[in-house]
Amino acid sequence: MPQAKPPDPIPGARLLFSLDPGVSHLNHGSFGAVPVPVQRAQQRLRDEMDANPMRFFTAGLHERVAHARRHLAAFLRTDSDGTEPEGSALVANATTAASIVLDTLRLKPGDEIVSTDHGYGAVSMAIARSCRESGAVSRVVPVPLVSRDEDVVDAVRAAVTSRTRLVIIDQITSPTARVLPVRALIKALRGTGVAVFVDAAHAPGSVDAVPGADFWVGNLHKWAFAPRGTALLSVAERWRGRIRVPVVSWEDGTGFPGALEGIATTDYTGWLAAPVGLFVLRTLGVAAVRRHNADLAAYGQQVVGAALGLDPGALPEPGGDDPIPMRIVPLPARTCPDYEATVALRQRISDELLAEVAINFWNGRGYLRLSGQVYNRAEEYERLAERLPALLRHM
Repeated sequence: MPQAKPPDPIPGARLLFSLDPGVSHLNHGSFGAVPVPVQRAQQRLRDEMDANPMRFFTAGLHERVAHARRHLAAFLRTDSDGTEPEGSALVANATTAASIVLDTLRLKPGDEIVSTDHGYGAVSMAIARSCRESGAVSRVVPVPLVSRDEDVVDAVRAAVTSRTRLVIIDQITSPTARVLPVRALIKALRGTGVAVFVDAAHAPGSVDAVPGADFWVGNLHKWAFAPRGTALLSVAERWRGRIRVPVVSWEDGTGFPGALEGIATTDYTGWLAAPVGLFVLRTLGVAAVRRHNADLAAYGQQVVGAALGLDPGALPEPGGDDPIPMRIVPLPARTCPDYEATVALRQRISDELLAEVAINFWNGRGYLRLSGQVYNRAEEYERLAERLPALLRHM
């Protein structure tokens, strides 16, 4: 593995955020951070709503939501040519979308859902509940942390049987920061009748969307600078008339996507302000931000890994053709023997080192996940690397 170097900061980018300067925010991947211009745009919308709630909710609100959705869908291009924004709907997040998709399938006893052991925890919980209630079966495919794309496709394809109804695959995995071969898997399953759901929670703003899935969802509040609670669910045409809406509201009769987006008196201001996040991203330069963040995450991984005595070659690579803004560092086994220990360690790092990180417990081991974002600097990772070993020794 070549020695990573920190990228040059993007001029002015750090000033766009209102984050506490006394804390190293190295976990953008969990909850994101909303730029000040987006915060202000949302506040103006809230002021408008509170100045005249009747007018806000009854005078063209759903047309405004649809306009915002079309803007976001055109940027993400989740369909084959980017010309079908009516094939997408705004939802709260990827976890919400997973439950919508599972409910839509109307699973029966003996039906099967195939996923990998790199899946997001809340989605795995949704699968488990759906199987308990329907009698369906969950088949989890183990994928080694380091594996070739073709081996991943072969393993998932081999798990598919005549009873498989749905395959769920992450575009970028949350616990392991891996890029999975979504495009190749969609191609491998084409013509089988098995639906493919791509959980692309970390894709918008960091990598391109992958078209061709039956269902694709991406959170815009992580890497696309939208307010939290903003995600786009793209649905293939054959499924749109069958989408099961979890909340029946006055828009129910409009069908997809309006029935999903019409949630009575919810706060729509985040969705309406989301295009401002894309404006900020484009102003900074989409390609420049992606490269900066990926390079910074790689640098942080190497600096922290070296401090823990790990050989650079032992640090997991994300794989795939697109660099991503997250990397993981394996932690000593004694420090994270179980999930509860990872929670405790993350809290101690926050309290004692004034650094926010993600720590995931995956396949019996703890992994520290570092993110890179335009507000981060190399010295934040260096400071964590300097102080983390002593904390781990005292665990």
